[in-house]
Amino acid sequence: MSKHLKGIAASDGIAVAPAYLLVEPDLSFDKKTISDPDAEVSRLQDALDKSTAELEVIRDKAKETLGADEAQVFEAHMMILADPDFIGAIKSKIKDDKVNAEAAMSAVSDQFIATFEAMTDNKYMQERAADVRDVTKRVLAHLLGVTLPNPALIDHEVVVVAHDLAPSDTAQLNKQYVKAFVTDIGGRTAHSAIMARSLEIPAIVGAESVTKDIKNGDTVIADGLTGDIVIDPSQDQISQYQDAAKKFAAQKAEWEKLKSQPSVTADGKQYTVAANIGTPKDMKAVVANGAEAVGLYRTEFLYMDSDEMPTEDDQFEAYKSVLQDMNGKPVVVRTMDIGGDKHLPYMPLPQEMNPFLGYRAIRISLDRQDIFRTQLRALIRASAFGKLRIMFPMVATLDEFRQAKKIFLEEKEKLVKAGTKVSDDIQTGIMIEIPAAAVLADQFAKEVDFFSIGTNDLIQYSMAADRGNEHVSYLYQPYNPSILRLVKHTIDSAHKEGKWAGMCGEAAGDPIMVPLLLGMGLDEYSMSATSVLKVRSLMKRLDTKDMKKLADKAINEMTSNADVAEMVKKATGQE
Repeated sequence: MSKHLKGIAASDGIAVAPAYLLVEPDLSFDKKTISDPDAEVSRLQDALDKSTAELEVIRDKAKETLGADEAQVFEAHMMILADPDFIGAIKSKIKDDKVNAEAAMSAVSDQFIATFEAMTDNKYMQERAADVRDVTKRVLAHLLGVTLPNPALIDHEVVVVAHDLAPSDTAQLNKQYVKAFVTDIGGRTAHSAIMARSLEIPAIVGAESVTKDIKNGDTVIADGLTGDIVIDPSQDQISQYQDAAKKFAAQKAEWEKLKSQPSVTADGKQYTVAANIGTPKDMKAVVANGAEAVGLYRTEFLYMDSDEMPTEDDQFEAYKSVLQDMNGKPVVVRTMDIGGDKHLPYMPLPQEMNPFLGYRAIRISLDRQDIFRTQLRALIRASAFGKLRIMFPMVATLDEFRQAKKIFLEEKEKLVKAGTKVSDDIQTGIMIEIPAAAVLADQFAKEVDFFSIGTNDLIQYSMAADRGNEHVSYLYQPYNPSILRLVKHTIDSAHKEGKWAGMCGEAAGDPIMVPLLLGMGLDEYSMSATSVLKVRSLMKRLDTKDMKKLADKAINEMTSNADVAEMVKKATGQE
């Protein structure tokens, strides 16, 4: 009999496929005394051979999808499996101590890891500790007869089931085979959900018990439009959802017709509908969906996808390619937003009680000016190839913006003096995500060129509710009048000083929020590329004069998120 679960609809679409559990298996074992060491060595060799064959497949797939540099890590793993010192020590331990292969493998790898980690003056050797750890896990899995999941090995259509998905896991998902994913934890603004929308994979997050209730191979229906998950569905249920998937595909085909049209409301007002990106690879979807700008380029993925700090030239090439792909349309690049839940292996950050409220984003950039100046130089050099706008994240005070702008102007002047071609029209602005900056927007507006409202964090900080915590996900309330007041004050402050205001948080693509934002006069709406045409289609049906009345009522008369949502649905025919 089928079982029904409910989660948070995080990325549109419907999929029906067998489940693939991306869950770490239990690798615990008992240390045993053995009577036949040769048989145990043979068991070990079999596990080593299987691990090597598996790594060859993973390496080849990584080369295809991620490039030769990324695949090198798996070459390193294969070299460890062929290292006579490492493998010889394990075999000797089995024979000398008469212990099972699991115990011998674990003891020897612990010794090697400790030795590598102690080499504090040799970063390369220290990093080998992580490789030994990974290899040991793989061999132990084969010895214990359990499956070590790896998204790169998926070679048939599946719905991926996980407790959570790290950005690195999501980056490995192959759209050809991964038809959807469902997770125990997370909200619409979790990084896995944002990446799912970029990849155009249906996703349901925060479903609490999917890893317990779903087994490998179970047929699963994942409805990313409603948040419904059906395990072991009947044939009737499968047919019903397949029909719904066809309807959604037909709706997408209708939206597709708007690809080359401007974003215009029913009363003829024109706005900019832009896309958010993480890497230059995302530009394909931006162009395919007819976005009129890039409203947020999250540059931290450049840093996260590398084993070392990206050079000025590496960054220049990435920024240049995005600017060129946009062909003169604006590109808003956010400077490095590391910290919170985004870490770099080569740049240790302090352990903090509240990392989201800690040492991150502009706070790191102003403290580590060597990193910041390198990024700014790369951006200023790239500005010659398009319409660049630079945005500083996590700004709380005017002084932070002034310091950042001063550094930007210093680096620009140096490049101009050196004869480097740069644009003389680079705008600098801030992300409004800290309530203090939103409240003081009228003063910021005198000095910045633009605002871009980051609703994901603005809501998190205003409601004192961690955006990744499913227990408080009910407090992710974009339509709460308190949030709407901060947004309106920000937009009004920008306009009073002749500046533009955009929004790059998830709310910019939300069909309930868009009518309210039109009513408040927001200039630019930036979202996952896959939402662009849906929002353009919605705008065509809305009259800004009516939306202004709606927004005013929401801000001045309503008292809750639910009341506002209900009113907007009724007024815009979205019930």
